[in-house]
Amino acid sequence: MADNDSVLAAYRSWHGAPVALATVISTWGSAPRPRGSHMLVHADGRLEGSVSGGCVEGDVLALAGEVIAGGRPERRRYGVADGAAWEVGLPCGGTIEILVQPIGDDGFPAVLFDAIDAARDDGRGVTVHTDLASGRSGLAPIAGEAGFANHYAAPRQLLIVGAVQIAQSLARIADTLGIRTTVIDPRSRFLTEERFPGVTLDDRWPDEAVAACRPGASTAVITLSHDPKIDDPALVAALAAPTGYVAALGSRRSHAARLERLAALGIGPADLARIEGPAGIDIGAIGAAEIALSVAAGMVRALRDPA
Repeated sequence: MADNDSVLAAYRSWHGAPVALATVISTWGSAPRPRGSHMLVHADGRLEGSVSGGCVEGDVLALAGEVIAGGRPERRRYGVADGAAWEVGLPCGGTIEILVQPIGDDGFPAVLFDAIDAARDDGRGVTVHTDLASGRSGLAPIAGEAGFANHYAAPRQLLIVGAVQIAQSLARIADTLGIRTTVIDPRSRFLTEERFPGVTLDDRWPDEAVAACRPGASTAVITLSHDPKIDDPALVAALAAPTGYVAALGSRRSHAARLERLAALGIGPADLARIEGPAGIDIGAIGAAEIALSVAAGMVRALRDPA
């Protein structure tokens, strides 16, 4: 799944200006960017996003200028079998195909950005379909190989339960990843702007706070307080929703006791198995910052690959 948040934000700031949208529509081999990745190009030469990690951006930038001037979509393939591949810098062994569309009815209609934003604001994903024969995009599915579907997932959000030291590091890491973060803790003395600058703070009881955030497939709920009175209600609320990642900090012994408590509350085996405990990826972490890094890695892995 491609991460196009910066491109969507750039379109909002450039709205009304002549722009073109470049999209990776096919990849083979060790392609540097996944299908669905965007690069937005302004008529004045500014750009946002990436279709190749830097390999072919210069050539795509020039092509986007032609598309803006001519108003017609264009497709181009880059691979090591082509002489131009080395010339533009794609020697990695992969092949990519790029579609460059003008923003407008003959390419990628501006109203699609509104539809994407509306769905994401509501916590939902949306799929845009493109007719590769004409280069036009819309919301209606297109049958057969002539159609390309690009899914825009709901924005990722992280709900941290427990305003502890690890939460401070985890919130900073999430910010660098572009993940919206809320720290939840009814103990208001821990929940201060000084300790969590720029982070949304919620001092409601955790089950109420988690439910109010409407967790879905793009949401992670991670409990860090070590206090069952705080962590357990949050986990119950997270498991009552299609939350993408549910994790709890603690030892294997404390996690086993946690599962027993939740089972006594009526949580079934399938839902209990959704909790990653201990939270995160085992990297031999020592100290709050390293533990936060391991937890963030587990979150990214789960949200990137829901299966």
